Amino acid sequence: MIKKIALGASIAISFIINAEAKGIEKLYMSSANEKLFVVERESSSLAVIEQGLTGDSITGMRDMNHGVVKFFEKDGYVISRDGYIIKFNPKTEKIIKEFKTSDSAIGFEVTKNYVAVANYAKKSVDILDRDLNPLQSFNTGSKNVGIKTYKNYLVFSQMDNDKITVLKDKNEGKGLPNFEIFKEFENVGVMPFDAMIQNNNFITGFFKSDFFGVVDLDTMKYSKIDILLEDRKPVLKVPHFGFWSISKGNVFIPAVGNNKVLVYTSDFKFVKNIETEGLPVFTALSPDQKYMAVTFSGEKFPVIQIIDTQKLEVIKRFEFDGKVLHVRWSNNRPNLYVSVNDTNKVSVINTKDWYIARDIFNIKKPSGIFIYEEAK
Repeated sequence: MIKKIALGASIAISFIINAEAKGIEKLYMSSANEKLFVVERESSSLAVIEQGLTGDSITGMRDMNHGVVKFFEKDGYVISRDGYIIKFNPKTEKIIKEFKTSDSAIGFEVTKNYVAVANYAKKSVDILDRDLNPLQSFNTGSKNVGIKTYKNYLVFSQMDNDKITVLKDKNEGKGLPNFEIFKEFENVGVMPFDAMIQNNNFITGFFKSDFFGVVDLDTMKYSKIDILLEDRKPVLKVPHFGFWSISKGNVFIPAVGNNKVLVYTSDFKFVKNIETEGLPVFTALSPDQKYMAVTFSGEKFPVIQIIDTQKLEVIKRFEFDGKVLHVRWSNNRPNLYVSVNDTNKVSVINTKDWYIARDIFNIKKPSGIFIYEEAK
């Protein structure tokens, strides 16, 4: 089945799936201690912020130009641009172990029993245990992207082979995995790139196809969703699923080539265009889904606008003294953290009264902000 979506501008596709909305008051009463780890992209390090104060950075994190941090239980994991998986202790801030899977990798998943890495340079998908001991390696002859997990499946796309591969754990999640190729979808689209899981659907975007692809992981059926502009011209570059936001009612899409955030219902019926100050790049929903922060490219790089998701209009504007590379909403405080790259700081916006509450300095060229929550 092929669906068609009319979009009002050239966009980069991406999704952010948020947890169910919670009352903001309940969130602020959380007993979790919030600890921030901020990528210092030019210093091979992670800055640590706790109780609003900058601590020592964790050094030796390899090439952090595309560094990504994930947490599972009490462990932290980093993937570096040059193909290292690094396990660290978020509490002691010490590196435990590292393992190089490839000369280039940016995608990985962490589960209870394993870590899976989608490699570029080695052209394989590698399975490690939680202590980074290698278990399995699947050679694909392709750069591998969009790796995701669903139940006992591990799913990824092969960029050079226009293929989606589904691995299945023969051990069914009991202890260490034993994966085998379960299903492969050929000729899915030209140059698959980023992907996301929405319920039971694996959704992948393509560099050179005018649609995105969906694998129903319950039925193992593949379908295409065409994306058309208002003048019926196709969008030919739809790689990134990191910039959309999905609330319970609406989908918010940054129109990369236009000063608008596009609003659609969850089944992609058009609602309205929200006019913005610049060319939007990233939309980030608050935990209660009442507000959305929008960042921009070009001359509006230092600006953030806040959209009321009920009124569907801009209600606040903040401008910083440098490029904003990332934002992260707190789950248990009325805070929005802002990574200001040029001036080596993270700014904190009070989201109850909407003002810049403070600046946290001495963070070298910050980009991605990741939050670890530890029970007190």
